[in-house]
Amino acid sequence: MPTDIAPLSGLALREAFSHVPQGMALVAAEIGGVRHGLVASTLTVGVSLEPPLVSLAVQHTSRTWPVLDAHGHLGITVLGREHAPFARQLASTDRERRFDGVDVDVDPGGALTLRRAPAWMTTRVYDRVRAGDHDVILLEVLSIDSTPEADAIVFHRSRFTELVREDRGA
Repeated sequence: MPTDIAPLSGLALREAFSHVPQGMALVAAEIGGVRHGLVASTLTVGVSLEPPLVSLAVQHTSRTWPVLDAHGHLGITVLGREHAPFARQLASTDRERRFDGVDVDVDPGGALTLRRAPAWMTTRVYDRVRAGDHDVILLEVLSIDSTPEADAIVFHRSRFTELVREDRGA
């Protein structure tokens, strides 16, 4: 273990945490004809099977989350290789153009998911826990589906990247 440990700072935390690959998900809804969404690298699946729960952490400074939280019926899309060209756009602060050129599906309750995704689900807010400068949001899964042949992308070392497939012939 290194003896020259960096002081505990936001910069040190971000750099160290960047070594942990994280799945990327879009949390979104169409509310009153307007699409709202945020990209989360904190989606945790399998929090509970009964009831089926997933979780994510949202910064208190998010301007999008309060709108989604108030709506309560949300789509979650695991971002895949097909979404890589749009990942930064979906995560940008330009809320007016976030969904430009992106193919979506919207259910009757407004839950918005992306087409051609590795996995997607509709959820509703189940509970919230305050956690420092974030809130941990528990979401109950109402429906779920996946595309077995689709590959997810991850956020690693501050960039979106694909997972490397194992060579099963070796």
